[in-house]
Amino acid sequence: MIKNMKTTDFSDNLLDAHGGSPAQIYLKISSDPMDAQNEASGHHWTRREKYAWFFTLLFGTTAVYASRTTMPLVAPAAAKDLAWTKTEVGTVLSCFFWGYTLTQILGGYLSDRFGAERVLLASGIVWGFITFWFHQIVYLVSDHEMALNLIVLSRVVLGAAQGVHFPALASISSTNLNVRDRSFFFSATTAGSAFGTLLTGTLGSYLNESFGWPHVFYAIGLISLVWVSVLKYYAMELNRNRKQILGLSATSALLGNRVPSKSNVPWLKYLRHPSLWACIVCHFCQNNCFFILLSWLPTYFHDNFPEAKSSIFNVVPWLLMVPGIVCSSLLSNRLIHSGYSVGQTRKIVEAVALLTEAVCLVLIGWIRVFKVCLGLTTLAIFASAFHKFGTVPNAVDIAPKHSGSVFGIVNTAGSFAGFVGVYIAGYILELSGSWSAVFNLTAVINCVGLFTFVMAGSGQPIL
Repeated sequence: MIKNMKTTDFSDNLLDAHGGSPAQIYLKISSDPMDAQNEASGHHWTRREKYAWFFTLLFGTTAVYASRTTMPLVAPAAAKDLAWTKTEVGTVLSCFFWGYTLTQILGGYLSDRFGAERVLLASGIVWGFITFWFHQIVYLVSDHEMALNLIVLSRVVLGAAQGVHFPALASISSTNLNVRDRSFFFSATTAGSAFGTLLTGTLGSYLNESFGWPHVFYAIGLISLVWVSVLKYYAMELNRNRKQILGLSATSALLGNRVPSKSNVPWLKYLRHPSLWACIVCHFCQNNCFFILLSWLPTYFHDNFPEAKSSIFNVVPWLLMVPGIVCSSLLSNRLIHSGYSVGQTRKIVEAVALLTEAVCLVLIGWIRVFKVCLGLTTLAIFASAFHKFGTVPNAVDIAPKHSGSVFGIVNTAGSFAGFVGVYIAGYILELSGSWSAVFNLTAVINCVGLFTFVMAGSGQPIL
């Protein structure tokens, strides 16, 4: 049925030039008879809306990660100015994930129920202004302990506001696109994480070295607020115009932007299925590795290679993340075209991510040559991009009808790894000063995640 639909496939336009059609991937996941009806009735995005929302959401994810990575980038300079210990640095870095964890499931539910674009707008206003005014918050009080508590509180709120972002992306992808486009669209918009990290690494390093670390927050905060304006006055305006064309009231929601009120999420059925738990465990383990690299990499290079320029080690490791996303996409297409199932494809691509990261981390732990360590961290982050076509879209694979809510559960586990792993890394460094202990433990956790996903993971819808 879907092959005969007269629509333009978003993923076809982006990847057919590389010799593969992602449409064939997602036709194997599901053949939802409602897709043709929704497409014909205007409840799915048009071609123009697909591209408009894609670049808006890509910009949004870029801004999210640019905001998220400002603190790790300026941590060495801020710690020196504010007299923080390694444990206090670990607390400041990890407390972001305390709030981030709390709003994952809530963000998915609210997005599925009331519309992901509204959730994105409200949260963007909050984390955009916190980022912009963060320097003012830091110096609001002079007492060291009270200032640290205030910083931790603001970081928790920042994390809570950003915690709804990826569940909202999963929801908006699932409810506004036909089956064959959803996973690719969602994975592609997450590429903004690489762009955001690069933006902070380049612009942030320059501002940090030339004008001081407070200017990094002002610049990234301003960019974040620009995105909020684009979302409000451009992308959401497209939805408003479509409502007028369909004859809906200004306050009503499009069918494609919400789950009907009687459609409750069957949590017990999902939570009893091993494929969901495999996805959760694997996402936890990979996120533990990624967030440790994201949060501690600037401090690692600053401590071990103090003569190295921050503009080098804050930028170079992230240069290959976008090519990694492209390579993982091409590998996924090649595997599908070679006859592998969606589940097998997800497992192979995830194995590339987790095993490469583990090997690189073990080597970084005992090598003391700057260029070699820089190359290994670059390779590890390149490999981490494969996760975006491994476990990340697996929540959409196994729960296409409730992707926002289910991805909220999966990403809660990932964010939990963020504050536990990042804090424990700081605690280990405070006690032993051993980076090898941090990296070796992280490599072992990666292997546990891969074993679990290979044994129990699946690409088939649970319902």
